Amino acid sequence: MLRSVGQKRVTGSGEDPRVEELRTAVSRLRRELASLSYEFSDRPIAEEELAALDAMAIGGDVEIPRMRSSLLLIAGSIGSVSALAAALRDVRNAVDLFGEPPRG
Repeated sequence: MLRSVGQKRVTGSGEDPRVEELRTAVSRLRRELASLSYEFSDRPIAEEELAALDAMAIGGDVEIPRMRSSLLLIAGSIGSVSALAAALRDVRNAVDLFGEPPRG
């Protein structure tokens, strides 16, 4: 199968520890976000992008530029919620494990 630039095939079966790390970090942030007792306007954006990251990890088609875009949207939508800072940092660190997108 041909892949576009910045896209890597990985496995979600535990063979690639980066995938496991990403799924664990995303799961933690999703749980912590769900446990917040108050609503904020950008919460649906964070939830949607976390679901997108998880789907990429499960499917094994990791698109680094898309992952980084999701990360920016998540950070922008929940960045002011200090209770989520540690879990957000874990997601960022997990995305960083996949490396930088190729330079054009």
